[in-house]
Parts: sequence; structure tokens; C-alpha cells
Amino acid sequence: MTNAYLIYCRAGFEKEATAELQHVASQYDWQGYVKSKTDSAFVLFCGQDLPTTGKQAPQWRDLVFARQLLFLKHSEPLTLNAEDRISALIAACDGMFYHDVVFEGADTNEGKSLAGFFKSFAPAFTSVLKKRTLLRKKAEQRLHLFFLDSTTVYIAYSQMNNSSPWPMGIPRLRFPKDAPSRSTLKLEEAFHYYLDSDTQQNWLREGMTGVDLGAAPGGWTWQLVDRGLQVTAIDNGTMDKALMQSGQVEHLKVDGFKYRPERPVTWLVCDMIESPARVAQTIASWIADGDAQKAIFNLKLPMKKRFEELLHCQALMDGILSAKNVDYRLAFKQLYHDREEVTGYLYRC
Repeated sequence: MTNAYLIYCRAGFEKEATAELQHVASQYDWQGYVKSKTDSAFVLFCGQDLPTTGKQAPQWRDLVFARQLLFLKHSEPLTLNAEDRISALIAACDGMFYHDVVFEGADTNEGKSLAGFFKSFAPAFTSVLKKRTLLRKKAEQRLHLFFLDSTTVYIAYSQMNNSSPWPMGIPRLRFPKDAPSRSTLKLEEAFHYYLDSDTQQNWLREGMTGVDLGAAPGGWTWQLVDRGLQVTAIDNGTMDKALMQSGQVEHLKVDGFKYRPERPVTWLVCDMIESPARVAQTIASWIADGDAQKAIFNLKLPMKKRFEELLHCQALMDGILSAKNVDYRLAFKQLYHDREEVTGYLYRC
């Protein structure tokens, strides 16, 4: 049991993260309340004896707007003495064993300014944890010290099997120098988030085919081509010349909402700046009709009622797929490289 859930989110999306937590709380009868602050990049759900395991516990992968899911024994941060931070932290952490420890701040300018402090403080504190034998390789929890400033910290932990493997929930990806746009990182992150290494090897390889709706200039197409796929790029805009010279891309200047392939393809990807409901219906119809086996797509959410629009799009997709009696899996996540959008993954089982 715990007394608070702490999630990291994209700054500016605290309202959506709050709405989602309240929605989940109503489903599982969590007794508590949400604390959030605009542009803080984190949200708290506070209560008493909240579940951390079992069917009633929150699942990181089910929380669309959560980059990370942490559990707190105390819903208030600890105030440290700048002259001796370690003693108070060790006293607060004692009683549990941890696989390792991470030092984090919010994904804001204030949080990023703590990098210098972490560089000096982290080695000293980690050394004390090791001497106290509080770090153990077989432990199932990871210790998170989430600093608001150098003397104010939330002491939290994550479960290794129910949390992001990346510090702060942010994967460190390098922009490929040959990719035609930075949007390529959205699809790369989606592959890493949704597909384990074995699945990537099995489903992203030579001999497979893909369609990219709204492809120009080719950031998402590049990710498929780089993995050996033959791609049909659908867009009235201009595709990157170097990408077209790969010999793996056919460019069709047709309506992305009306196009369908002559033969089923392995992958459908889509990053069109269009109505999220229209995109959702298009993607679901492709999978329901068997024109693609798997799809990764972005929904550009409106400024107001983003969470409500996401639920609406999910309901539309569920309705289309259920009407065709398709066995499918559908998931959403606001990834780090997303902005005013969420990334969906849909596939036939």
C-alpha cells in the first residue's frame, strides 16, 4: 500500500493527466484527491492505503499521459538541511531494498537547472546506500529521488515491471543525420515503446511492406526504409530526394483518406495534421478490413477537452473493429517526442 501516486507528464498536460487519474480512480474506487500545478510536469493522486499491486493498482502502460509512475509513502515532499541532506534521506529510505537509485527533476527549466547539483550529490548518496546495503540486484523496486529544488524532495519508488525503464520516462534518441525531418523521432520512439527487441526484428525487416499516410517530406517513411521495408508514401507534398533514391519508396499524390492498397501491407503509419476522429476512423477501418496488420499513428488533440477527445476516438475505433469481429489490441501513449498529440498502436491478434 502507498499514500500517493506520482506521475511525470509533459509540461502543459497536467490537466489531461489529472482527468485521466480521476477517470481511473472512478473505475477502481480509489479514495483520494489530485494535486497538480500548471506547467509543473507532474501530478499527484493522494489518498490512504492506495494499492500498488493487483488488479486495482495503476498500470504505467495504461496511463496515456504518464511518462513515469511512482509510489510514495508520504504525499508531501521532505525538506532537507542543506548542510546534511544524506542523513535525512537515508532515514526516510531505510526499511526497503532497491535495485538502484535515480535522481530526477521535473522536465521544466527549473528541473533541468538541478543537473549540476545531481552531478555532485548523486555519487555521495549512492555510495552511502551501497555501504548500508540498501541496493540489491534482486530488488524489484527502484528508488526515485524527485527534487523540486536542492533541498525539497519527494521520496518515491517504482516497480521494475510497472514503470518506464528510462530516467524521467524519457528515451535518449539521436536524430538520424539522413532523416528528412525531426518527426522521425516520434516513430522511432514508438517502436521502442511498443515493440520489444524481438518483435522489432520479426516485424520490421526486409520483405515487409508499409504505407505512410501524410508522408511528406518522409520522416516516418525514413524509419521504415531504414529497417528494410518497401513503402508507399501517400502525400500531395514533395518527398525527400535522397529518400526517393533508395529505391524502396513509391510516392503517390492521392487523398490519404481515400487510398487503399491493392494488396494488404504489414504496416500502416500516419502522422497527418487532421481531425483526430477522422484519423482514428481511417486507421481502424484499415485494420478491420485487413488492409494492414499493424498501425502506428498520431492523433492531434484539440486545445480543449483533449482527454475527452481521446476517449471519443478510442470509442470510435472500438466500434469499427468490434463490428467486424476483429480480435485486436489498441493502446495510446503521449510519448516524449509528441507535442499536442498522442501516439496509438493498433494490431490484429
